[in-house]
Amino acid sequence: MSFDHRHFLDTVSESPGIYRMLDDQGETLYVGKARRLKARLASYFRGALNTKTQALVARIGDIQVTVTNSETEALLLEQTLIKELRPPYNILLRDDKSYPFVFVTDRHPFPALEYKRARTRRDDGRYLGPYPSSGAVRESLSLMQKIFRIRNCEDSVFAHRTRPCLQHQIQRCSAPCVGYIDEADYRRDLEHAVQCLEGKSEQVTRELTRDMEAASRDLDFEEAARLRDQIQHLRQLQQRQFVDTAAGDADVFALASRPGALCISVLTVRQGRLLGARHHAPSNGLDLGPEALLGDFVSQFYLGQAREIPQEVITSHRVPDADLIARALAERAGRRVRLADQVRGHRAQWRELARTNAEQQLASQLAGQAQLSHRFEALREALHLEAVPRRLECYDISHSHGEATVASCVVFDANGPRKSDYRRFNIEGVAAGDDYAAMRQVLTRRFRRLKEGEGERPDILIVDGGKGQLNMAREVFAELGVEGVMLLGVAKGTTRKAGLETLFVETVERSLDLDGASPALHLIQHIRDESHRFAIAGHRARRDKARRTSTLQEIPGVGPRRRRELLRFFGGLQGVKQASREELARVPGISATLAETIHRALHG
Repeated sequence: MSFDHRHFLDTVSESPGIYRMLDDQGETLYVGKARRLKARLASYFRGALNTKTQALVARIGDIQVTVTNSETEALLLEQTLIKELRPPYNILLRDDKSYPFVFVTDRHPFPALEYKRARTRRDDGRYLGPYPSSGAVRESLSLMQKIFRIRNCEDSVFAHRTRPCLQHQIQRCSAPCVGYIDEADYRRDLEHAVQCLEGKSEQVTRELTRDMEAASRDLDFEEAARLRDQIQHLRQLQQRQFVDTAAGDADVFALASRPGALCISVLTVRQGRLLGARHHAPSNGLDLGPEALLGDFVSQFYLGQAREIPQEVITSHRVPDADLIARALAERAGRRVRLADQVRGHRAQWRELARTNAEQQLASQLAGQAQLSHRFEALREALHLEAVPRRLECYDISHSHGEATVASCVVFDANGPRKSDYRRFNIEGVAAGDDYAAMRQVLTRRFRRLKEGEGERPDILIVDGGKGQLNMAREVFAELGVEGVMLLGVAKGTTRKAGLETLFVETVERSLDLDGASPALHLIQHIRDESHRFAIAGHRARRDKARRTSTLQEIPGVGPRRRRELLRFFGGLQGVKQASREELARVPGISATLAETIHRALHG
């Protein structure tokens, strides 16, 4: 018997609370929260639902609600139930392990830097972190042992040593166990290591520089050389850090999605120092948009699991109910927590780095051989081909009001994007904004070369633009006598939403509408989006090359002295051009604002 939603809605409260959707066997399908339960639940039984939500509603056998005192209380209860029940249509975090820390005890005269998976309640030392992974902790510990020679042995081993171990012989430990270093000097080295882990390596470097100069004046050249080596190692460490002078504790969330796949990257920043990143691929059972998906993920990340909540949470998208989530996080943390998507300065750089990580991880995910094979096979079935296509080419046009028109050609094979075969074509001699003429030119140039024996023939040629571009490709093929290449036009739907595209196979009279969940459509969308990205990147590079100035002399605020400092610091103009904004700001006399100006002038 189907669920009688009308009778059910007549009895539902308007209060805030949570609801559980159950199937006919009483198993939980979905858990949600609502500011007004009746209004939220009624929305499931109206029209305009996406396919996955319709599938959920079709399975409902019963709905149970729990009224709460506030929306914040509903959010906390929702995340508790999601963790406990793990419903199939909710976003589920597969990895709920606590983050690791570096621990320094107060109960030993010669403390070690230790790996700890979770904080203990005893106040017997300092915890540094959390770090995003055990590998990040071990890398940090290895660096500190190499630079400051801090011991890493167990207390029981330390207590029974009678001679130095191998770690001392390879210069990774100062051997406090046998008295080779006194407690005061060891404590100084330990404090320097802790400061570096807290992001204060520049402060440590200045102190060590003063000590080195003092040792040199006292003719203690062996000590001066040891300190010099420490300083060099620290300089290398600073170059590897993304930001080592900015303050703040933050977790940065960025979502990247493509048809059939998504990735959320979480960057951990403590004391202004980037500690690393974790990547998640949660299920999206209701086909939520990126804002709602990221909001649900952030809620479950902190409220559904025992995690340390930083002072600030930064997101790549504006999440719904941001104020509500911030209040819930503040209630859990016992202090104010800022949740923001519009940030500036170094926080904006963290957010962009998180986005880059998410895009990179998603690209790796999509390049998986099993998934690619499945998509190519699905495309063969959808197009009724005898064999799986070996080579796909997709073309797109990009310009700004007709300026600097560039056409792109991207190639996919059974291994995914074949970037060595990507090509860009600068379009000349066509009317500004005439995309059809631009497509004619690029296809003529490409397939004339093919007729002359240059290049490899594609099995399928995809043009982004629908009927008009497909007809243009057919005319070029007829003029050049190209045979054996299937033509495929991709037209966006009326709402231009992914999943609603119409495909035209060979002619505009033969259309094909694939389901939004089809792996074949996901493959076409992937290559279409890649050609679009590649065309835009080429157009921007061509446009900016004509517009920007690239010499230091023409940058406002960079006089002879600053030019000299820049060239000396980076060893020449090429080094200046390769430097990031953060590296430019390290040069004496170059402020962060001027570094931004220089970087923009050199890179557009």
